[in-house]
Formats: sequence, C-alpha cells, structure tokens
Amino acid sequence: MRIEVRVPTLSDSVASGTLLPWRKAVGDTVARDDTLVDLETDKVILEIPAPASGTLVEIVQPEGAVVKAEQVVAVIETGEGAAVSPPAAEPAQPVAAASVAPVVTAAAPAKPVVPLPTAPAADASPPAGATLTSGQIRRESMSRLRSRVAERLVAAQHTAAMLTTFNEVNMQPVNELRQRFKAEFEVKHGVKLGYMSFFVRAVCRALEQFPVVNAAIDGSDIVWHGDADIGIAISSPRGLVVPILRRAQTLTSAQIEAAIADFARRAREAKLTLEELAGGSFSITNGGVFGSLLSTPILNPPQSAILGMHTIQERPVAEHGQVVVRPMMYLALTYDHRLIDGRDAVQFLVAVKAALEAPESLLEEAGA
Repeated sequence: MRIEVRVPTLSDSVASGTLLPWRKAVGDTVARDDTLVDLETDKVILEIPAPASGTLVEIVQPEGAVVKAEQVVAVIETGEGAAVSPPAAEPAQPVAAASVAPVVTAAAPAKPVVPLPTAPAADASPPAGATLTSGQIRRESMSRLRSRVAERLVAAQHTAAMLTTFNEVNMQPVNELRQRFKAEFEVKHGVKLGYMSFFVRAVCRALEQFPVVNAAIDGSDIVWHGDADIGIAISSPRGLVVPILRRAQTLTSAQIEAAIADFARRAREAKLTLEELAGGSFSITNGGVFGSLLSTPILNPPQSAILGMHTIQERPVAEHGQVVVRPMMYLALTYDHRLIDGRDAVQFLVAVKAALEAPESLLEEAGA
C-alpha cells in the first residue's frame, strides 16, 4: 500500500516552507515517526516524519522546494516488493497503471518544533569541515529563516518609533531573599528559586499600573490586553527562541520557575511547539547570562515593549551619604514611542525597579 507523506498543517501566520536536505533517500527503509526531511518556515524548522513504516519509494519534492500545508512531498510503500521511483530531481519513469497500488492519504503529524536560529553565529561562521584559511572567501545563500529575521528586524526599526530608557536596580534584596528561601523553596516545589520569577512578577505588577505598555498598535487601532502574556527569551542549540508564559499574572513563583525550566529543557530537545512561540504581549530578554553589561533590545512586533536584563556586577553606589558596594544590574526598556509616552515608559521601569528592591511582596503575591 502506498501512503503519501504530506506537509503538516501550519499556523495561520506561516503560509509555506522550504525543504532542507532529505534525511532519507529513495529505497531506504523507514519506521513510523522517523524524520524524513526538515521544513524551514519563516519562524521555525519543523520535522516531517514518516506516517507509517515501510520503504521510501518516491521523493515528490526535492531539497529547496517551497511547499505548503497538505502538499505531498514523498510516498512510502508499506507492503513487500515496493516499486522505487527516482527522486523528483530526476525524470521519473512511467509506471504501468496495473502495477500502481491504491494510494492512502496520510498527512504526516508535525514533529516537535525546532527553534528559530536567530543567533548571528548560525550563519556567520563556516560549517564543520569548511573552516576558511587566509586569503579564502566563501559565499552561500542566506537561509529562509535568516532572511525572514533580517526582514523583521529591519521592518521593526522602520515601522516602530523605538526608544530605550535605562535604569539600574540593586539586586542585594533579591539575592538575600533567594539565599534565605532557596533550600526550602526547592524542597517544597521541586524547582530552584531563580531570578526570573522575581522579574516576571515585577513586570506583571508594573503592567497592571501601566497597561499601555502591554498594549499594541494594529493599523489605526490600539489593542489592549487583559492578560500579561510574557515572552521569555531562551537560548537553544539552534538560536534564540521566545516561548510565551501565558497569563503570567496568575502564576505563582514556583509555577513561573517550573514553566521557564520546562521551556529551556524542551528548547534544547527541540520539543517546543509553534503555538508556544506565537503571540505574547510583552517580552523579557536576559543578555546578562552571556555577560552583557548594557544593551538596547529590539521590539518583537506587534508588541510595544521589551525589557532587557543584564549581568549583575558589584559596583560602588551611594547609600544614605556613604559609598557602599552593591550587586547592581542595568535594566533597559525599549518601547514604541508611537503608543507609549516617555513618562509611562520611565515610570514603568521605575515600578519594576521598586518591586525588585522590595521583593518580599513578590514572593507573597505569588503564593510561594
């Protein structure tokens, strides 16, 4: 029995994808759920698996083909004596009608989403075995993902009136609170008490005070969001991904830490779904984990604001007329000035700072 391998259903925001090199060749024996080929879309890379066990008898669409949802890309023969057809890149030989078995339509289920490779190193460095020596140059086509990322970044800068405001926060109160409760917290909840739950809770509180920071522009309309759907930037082997922490304002500290840990684990294992990467009303990115002291984050359209965290560094600061050394972090808020006035942006960031410098209430509010 011949079974068609089809492109899985894509999201409304993804119209098509480009087939990457086939992992299986015509004539190969495949098992159900074996990955046959990767599909590169504007947002993520999807794995197209075999819908049944058998022999790959035909590759309908070659590497580099642009395909849409439900389009046939290959054929698998599940019975014995499979008649192998040549790949689509070569002229196919006619097959007698009597020798063709009935074709069963079976759309391949989508395998886990592979994160979007947004890190510059993904395209900037030569692949393994292709290291350049002095005097050599190398030219290659920009990937579909890299092209789309470039388009979105340029579009964001051309469309939004981006402005960044800065502040700094004394992290000593958070550090002391973490030291005091981290052992008890981990025993009780089975997850470590990190920094992100404090920042997410602080952002949620500030968004309640300044809801315009959580809003977005859609044409001539302003879209207001009742929930804080926070995008959390996470580094993965293929680059940066931003899964969404839905209704973050309703989550406890333990739930936030567990969700982010789960996101990080599944990002490494390429098991995030397209739905988890879509939407969001505000984002948090932490360049501090890589040592960044200060940066200006770029908006993630259609969101109107993004908070940038940075490395914690001991610095001399003035307190009550005396110079003391404190663990300080620079915060950056990039916002769309078309919607958010400077006053609201600055006061929002001040509210985040104030919450972090009095963090006991953040844990209490979160039910930790």
